[in-house]
Amino acid sequence: MIPYTILLSALILGLSGSSTTEKTEYTRLSKLTDSKGEKFSYDFTVRDATGKKIAFDEFKGKVLFINLWATWCGPCRSEMPTIQELYLDTDKDQVKFVMLSIDKEKTINNIEGYIRSNAYTFPVYTPSGYLPEQLQVPSIPRTFIVSKDGIIVAEESGSTNFNKAKYRKLLKQEAAK
Repeated sequence: MIPYTILLSALILGLSGSSTTEKTEYTRLSKLTDSKGEKFSYDFTVRDATGKKIAFDEFKGKVLFINLWATWCGPCRSEMPTIQELYLDTDKDQVKFVMLSIDKEKTINNIEGYIRSNAYTFPVYTPSGYLPEQLQVPSIPRTFIVSKDGIIVAEESGSTNFNKAKYRKLLKQEAAK
């Protein structure tokens, strides 16, 4: 009887330990998925469509619409037409769109082909090295709107219809500040 009691006690302790681990992991992921109100980290580099490296801090002082996506992501592809419409209706001097593809570097031709075949005109970038923790998200598509003073004012997770008045209004309000 004693060996079963010891086994049962070990099993209960082991399960409660994994529960704590799961809770800690969930808390960490929650932090990554709710960045609204946080200061945005500009400490990384991207490549534009020509392959030129750009320090992201060059975007400081502008309202940013940052969308993390990939060509293989169905929900990403479904929201692209709505982002294109928002892009066409936005003052590009006031708001910078950063369509940040997380496709593997060796598939750069896929990105270019996808953008070209759909006649998208927004600027597309790829990471050049690591991304800050805020952009290391557990799922895509993920969109951040960053104010001129570097505060994340909105974050959207999953496929979103950006061709709506509320997004135009938010971008115009942030640009006017």
